[in-house]
Amino acid sequence: MAEQLSFDLPAKPVLGRDDFFVSPENAMAVAMIDAAERWPNDKLILSGPAGAGKTHLTHVWAATNDARIVSAAHLPSLDVLTLAEHPIAVEDVPAISSDADAQQALFHLHNLILAQGHQLLMTGRGAPNLWSLSLPDLQSRVDGTTHISLLAPDDTLLAAVLAKLFADRQITPKPDVIPFLLSRMDRSFRAAEDIVSRLDKAALSRHHTLSRRLASELLGGQE
Repeated sequence: MAEQLSFDLPAKPVLGRDDFFVSPENAMAVAMIDAAERWPNDKLILSGPAGAGKTHLTHVWAATNDARIVSAAHLPSLDVLTLAEHPIAVEDVPAISSDADAQQALFHLHNLILAQGHQLLMTGRGAPNLWSLSLPDLQSRVDGTTHISLLAPDDTLLAAVLAKLFADRQITPKPDVIPFLLSRMDRSFRAAEDIVSRLDKAALSRHHTLSRRLASELLGGQE
């Protein structure tokens, strides 16, 4: 019999508005993204822990508003004048806290884009007043921007996140897998991403269905 081949295919995240699960922990952020025309001074900061949905909501906003998404770290290599001609989302702003060139570029982009009547969305982990940007003028503009945060998940939201992460990988776990994981995994979006990736790879390598037994083995035999 020919050996069965397994293919470790990359996950393909679904980033549409209807694919984002709304819960009390993120309802305010979703409402702000849906009502971008009401942003004070045409700008908004969206913060939250890794995997909380910042990228998903950023893509929702960009698709609705014909906006471009750029990484803060890439700004020095981009044409700020051209960027300012359209709405822009700048991701992971805290990553440039020690990058003077990137901060200067974001400072100029901030001023240009608002002067032209377009909108600016900035994202990052943690509260903006703790981003420790070394350019005082940029930090002051960040501090003056309306801020909305995505909170840590409850069981309902974490279950929905797990289900979506599995769906992104085009796999369907047995019905008892997600409740089993919820009762034993770390309470974070990062943990959800990690465990789904590990379960997917384990199922592929062993040619097994994604079951509670496999999940238990992966978690060190916890029952």
